[in-house]
Amino acid sequence: MAEVWSRRRLIVYLARADLKKKGADTVLGNVWWVMDPLLQMMVYVVLVTFIFKRSVPDYPLFIFCAVLPWKWFTSSVYDGMTSVSGSYQLIKQLNFPKLVLPVASTVAAVANFAFGLIAMAGLLVLFYPHRITSMLVFLPAVAVVQFVFSLAFAILVASANVFYRDIFNVARHLLRLWFYLSPGLYALKTIEGETAHSVVLSTAVALNPWTWIFESYRNIIYGGTGPYWLHLGAIVAGSMLFLVFAVLVFKRLEPSFAKVL
Repeated sequence: MAEVWSRRRLIVYLARADLKKKGADTVLGNVWWVMDPLLQMMVYVVLVTFIFKRSVPDYPLFIFCAVLPWKWFTSSVYDGMTSVSGSYQLIKQLNFPKLVLPVASTVAAVANFAFGLIAMAGLLVLFYPHRITSMLVFLPAVAVVQFVFSLAFAILVASANVFYRDIFNVARHLLRLWFYLSPGLYALKTIEGETAHSVVLSTAVALNPWTWIFESYRNIIYGGTGPYWLHLGAIVAGSMLFLVFAVLVFKRLEPSFAKVL
């Protein structure tokens, strides 16, 4: 933590450089960050509503509550995964704590969530004003929990990807499977009903951190109720332990980064 804090200016610089690079790579620039979750939302709306014939009130907002945080998480993981392996020239030329690289990429990924909130505000104001409640003030609390979890995940995969480059391809499929096994497309009650016959599946759903992160976002934005505080507390406590483990692994492998890269 002391190393990261001492290099906070470098983290800010790297995060800004990453955001500038992403904005310059598209025709619409930063506008794409607002449109991207909306377009993905429409894909799932067509899939579930018209193909699977499932009817959920205000389903576009329902699914957006899962699409928005999930895109933030996947962006954190993918950017964190390549943060070290993609900075080999910087690592070989300068002596600095390499931990700032996945930290900076995770901080930069917050922009995906921030721009997505603009799209969410548009949906609420224009199409679902009856869903606007005072519970929205708890949105940052759930976001903080997700940030800690995402940071730990990004640090761990950043160190592993230096030695095993195939992790990136494997992670794409595993993350997609993780999303489908979480209550993203459907409500938690639907998932619980489908897995009630299996103790293993029902336990996996209950232990899945994204079950309670998705449902907490959905309660706040869609349901007008509070988040699952007890479960979020357990997730943030577990994420802190996970973060300690990830940092220890990263620091253990850090001396070999320059040689491998």
